[in-house]
Amino acid sequence: MDSYKFRRMNGLVQTVARRAPTTGVATLDLVVGGGLLFALAMGFAGWSHDPAWYLTKTFGFYLALCLLITALVPMLRPDAAFGMANRVTLMRGLIVCLIGGAIGETPTAHDAWTVSGLAMLAFVLDGVDGHVARRRGEHTSFGARFDMEVDALFILVLAALVWSLGKTGSWILLAGLMRYAFVVAGWIWPRLARPLAASTRRRAICALQGGALIICLTPAVTPAMAAGVAGFALIALTCSFLLDLCHLYGRR
Repeated sequence: MDSYKFRRMNGLVQTVARRAPTTGVATLDLVVGGGLLFALAMGFAGWSHDPAWYLTKTFGFYLALCLLITALVPMLRPDAAFGMANRVTLMRGLIVCLIGGAIGETPTAHDAWTVSGLAMLAFVLDGVDGHVARRRGEHTSFGARFDMEVDALFILVLAALVWSLGKTGSWILLAGLMRYAFVVAGWIWPRLARPLAASTRRRAICALQGGALIICLTPAVTPAMAAGVAGFALIALTCSFLLDLCHLYGRR
């Protein structure tokens, strides 16, 4: 073997060796998360007249979450651990999967309150993972992107739940699909795929949207009330996206 091929192979081996700890840690977290999700889902399968179908939907969302994390792992430093902050975000993702399995079901009032409570827990944890990241010095580009993707999935699941419960029309799905439409637009027009600076306005609107959808989920809110609350939040979200679009399109 000539020296060039030897150096190339040696470099490949070293790259794989450096990546292995990070990939292995992430895989272990996903396996543990899957086991925990299964245990929790078995407890909540009573929401459905067909528990097997509930579990299928729940783990369908978890599969999407695992694929997302796998795609984002290269953003981690080779010597970095998955981190406690990312584990909190993963826990939030598990809750999103649990309530996602309830889409299309007809829960009792008690079950609907349980779903609302789980959604509120995921909403609160959205602030906890950022606090943990700052306290432990784990603020990374991977963590920020992971948090954002879980937020997007959370809004999509909440919107689909509100619609499936008959609280609003199908227009509410725009709240969950808007971010993904923004991503697709970035593939078509690269100018729209450029990074945006952190924005308090964007985070506040996202929190408003999530809080409004959780309120709409509660049995105490009638369809007429839900339409008003969700409609206001959707208008605010649309305006926020339009501002970002104008900023990206107009920036040289």
